[in-house]
Amino acid sequence: MSGADIEATEASQPEGVQRVAAALRALSHPHAPVLLDDAARTAQQAADALGVAVGQIAKSIIFRRKSDDRAVLVITSGDRRVDEAKVQALVCASGSRLGRADADFVKSHTGFSIGGVAPLAHAVAPVTLIDRELFRFAEIWAAAGHPHAVFKLRPEDLVRLTGAPVADVVEVMVVSSP
Repeated sequence: MSGADIEATEASQPEGVQRVAAALRALSHPHAPVLLDDAARTAQQAADALGVAVGQIAKSIIFRRKSDDRAVLVITSGDRRVDEAKVQALVCASGSRLGRADADFVKSHTGFSIGGVAPLAHAVAPVTLIDRELFRFAEIWAAAGHPHAVFKLRPEDLVRLTGAPVADVVEVMVVSSP
């Protein structure tokens, strides 16, 4: 495929995917967004479509920091649940709180709809944290600006692309014995 063909293909993609593709190119990331046949609004749907473990899906969870109405993006492993108290302790001043972000807040602050929130190319730069659990995998996949779009990367690429710190942001997994 020639450069002109790639540009023509990108021009036909949704605006959010174009924005992510441009950001990835500008940051010299080797993998462009891939469009899936079916929507991958959940980590499980994305994992099934890609034939990978659900933990390899870097899901983007948006919170609302109440003190300044800023978006807080937590990029977590698809098989883990975010511990809101841990995130709050890391990104809020004493006495300040995190809140849930509704679809309108997510769209206005990130420029993406829920189910397609990429880890980069946001409308307004969020406070971002990366789940250390993603580093269990050599290869991960993240949303690329649309529920049908993803891109491949390594956990260390995520740090380079976002500049965000790696943190313990997930609930402790309880393993029950028989």
